[in-house]
Amino acid sequence: MKVRMCCTGLRNLLQGLSFGAKYYSKHNPPQTVCPYSKIAPKKCHILGCSKSTCTHRTAPPGSILPCRFFSCKEGTKVLSKRKQNTSIVTSDLLHKSLLKSEQKNWNNISPTYKAVTKRIKEKLEELHNMYTLNSRSPRIRFGENVYFEENGCIFLAKADDGEGNAKILFSIEDLGFSDAFIQRIRISPDQRYMAISLKSENSEEATCIIMKLGHLPVVEKVIPSVFSFEWAANDVLYYTAQKNLKSQNVFRTTFTYQEHTKLVYTEQDARFFVDLYCTKDRRFLTINSNSKTASEVWLVDCRHPFESPALVQARTTGLIYHIEHRKDQLYILTTYGEPAEYKLMKAPVASSGKENWQLVYALERKTKLVDFEMFSDDCIMFLKNAGHLYLNVISFVSHSVQSIKLPTWACEFELESHPEHTTSTCYFQLSSPVHPPKRFAYSFKENNLIEQAVQEVPIITNCHTTRLLAKSKDETLVPITVFHNKNSKELHRRPLLVHVYGAYGIDLNMSFKEEKLMLIEEGWILAYCHVRGGGEQGLSWHRDGCQHNKLKGLHDLRACIMLLHQVGFSQPKHTALAAASAGGVLAGALCNTDPALLRAMVLQAPFVDVLNTMMKTHLPLTIEEQEEWGNPLEDEKCMKYIKSYCPYQNIKPQCYPSVFITAYENDERVPLTGILQYVQKLRKAALDHASRTSKKGKDKNITEKWS
Repeated sequence: MKVRMCCTGLRNLLQGLSFGAKYYSKHNPPQTVCPYSKIAPKKCHILGCSKSTCTHRTAPPGSILPCRFFSCKEGTKVLSKRKQNTSIVTSDLLHKSLLKSEQKNWNNISPTYKAVTKRIKEKLEELHNMYTLNSRSPRIRFGENVYFEENGCIFLAKADDGEGNAKILFSIEDLGFSDAFIQRIRISPDQRYMAISLKSENSEEATCIIMKLGHLPVVEKVIPSVFSFEWAANDVLYYTAQKNLKSQNVFRTTFTYQEHTKLVYTEQDARFFVDLYCTKDRRFLTINSNSKTASEVWLVDCRHPFESPALVQARTTGLIYHIEHRKDQLYILTTYGEPAEYKLMKAPVASSGKENWQLVYALERKTKLVDFEMFSDDCIMFLKNAGHLYLNVISFVSHSVQSIKLPTWACEFELESHPEHTTSTCYFQLSSPVHPPKRFAYSFKENNLIEQAVQEVPIITNCHTTRLLAKSKDETLVPITVFHNKNSKELHRRPLLVHVYGAYGIDLNMSFKEEKLMLIEEGWILAYCHVRGGGEQGLSWHRDGCQHNKLKGLHDLRACIMLLHQVGFSQPKHTALAAASAGGVLAGALCNTDPALLRAMVLQAPFVDVLNTMMKTHLPLTIEEQEEWGNPLEDEKCMKYIKSYCPYQNIKPQCYPSVFITAYENDERVPLTGILQYVQKLRKAALDHASRTSKKGKDKNITEKWS
């Protein structure tokens, strides 16, 4: 449940008990949010590569299209128009009523935060200018040409001529896409064409623009609703179409002579999501169809881009794999074999079935594969173990593996694009929530790590990074990463902001954010709990926290917060919990079971009604999400289990911490109606408790905060 984020303040939320839900329409993105505001970072996604194992009813597997396919399926029951319309009208009226109530509540509360919002916004703008205006986007070299993106424009410069004479190839503003940012760029092999995807902050779908390069670049074609795209040849582009959060059709379009577009692949299983990738040596374009538990890859030979794709290995439940290529060998990142963690294997192109896969390298236990990059004679694996980042360099020439530790402060890694696989240097950036991105390079020739020129901006030096291990209910050790100001005294009196996610095998987002740095400067402690369900310690870490193991993530979170307090990091009355999207499940569950551990909770577009959502198969993500949460429609035990932890289902009259929620209208991933109903039920439960205890002379301030 990916979510658009907004920066929400916490200090004032610790001072009282109030519930508020703020929504943003598609045409009114979040501006000043109580009490922090969002300052959009500069977008620099030049030549970004999508390698996500995105997700996704059981049906025949995907196939190359030899004939027509129809979307209507036999046996599908359609409600009568009368029943359908009645249901829609009732739901719509409820939605509008709840929304109106929350808007009124927000309008009553928001003036309280006006002054602090102004102060924090000014501070964030200062930090934003300090750390982004002095940074630059990656430079991508193709032969003698260098491409780069700055402020919504794409430039071309000669490698030996400097960037002062750079030529503008594309401008978002000139084409009237003022509210969009550049998401992905692909240059054709002969550099005659450039494909660009533009995406708005308020839309799930991107638009692909094809530019014909030359003395005067011109728009050749505009393709709406595109997810991924790759050049198979100089004038042959493959792309996937996206609709209702799904990407299941692959098209091929050509530009030489007569333009022609053809559907070449369709995925019929709703659990699977299709994207495209080109191997580093550009020998093959791969059509990757992935669910959360299985993969299937088809190869398009870039030397013969009009031939039918060839299957590498048919999908098998539990078998995930991704393909690279080098010297007529397929290099396969896969979960095949025991243990079910990622391994690097290889097989001949002509005999690509799993029975021919040979082991090259296996990851150590509880190790997360962050990224992987193939070069002509080497490959680099970026890994995470116990919160520490390091890289393994595998030489195909000497058949050796060298492990290199990265700086201890580093929490997040971003690989820069290397379109030429024969390059002798691998560039990447390291960051943490409080350390702005710093560029590094690994030289294959020198066999060492090189820190690039220091940016002309101050780097925080008084922030201390601590890593802890909390013992969960079943004695599993759960990693915690903590940041605090070295100069802070009496840490047990300092405010603590705890972060959690714990779903889909996705790591907590620990990239640099100006507001995190501001909190450190103001004496806050930041803690990141890497609970089960996330991916911080490999695939098994995710499996141990999904479906019938979801409560383990809750136990982990409780253990983490209790340990933080025990070792002297703050105390419950100064502790806030922050979560977004699916992280709202664990945060909301803890708020029900252990409200005394927290003073405040901030949720951003939270997924808080798991049971009702997973019962609605008409929603775009329900079927594919069954691999994460289970199928309560067909499994009574699953239904009871989800009900045992679902935040919405377990609200009860008690003293809750302060809660602040942001949500988005027209959000396809986390519907607004469910959040509004959660807020309404939560407020009623807290008010019921307040009314009972106020008669005994307690909690008199609660009703005042809700007036």
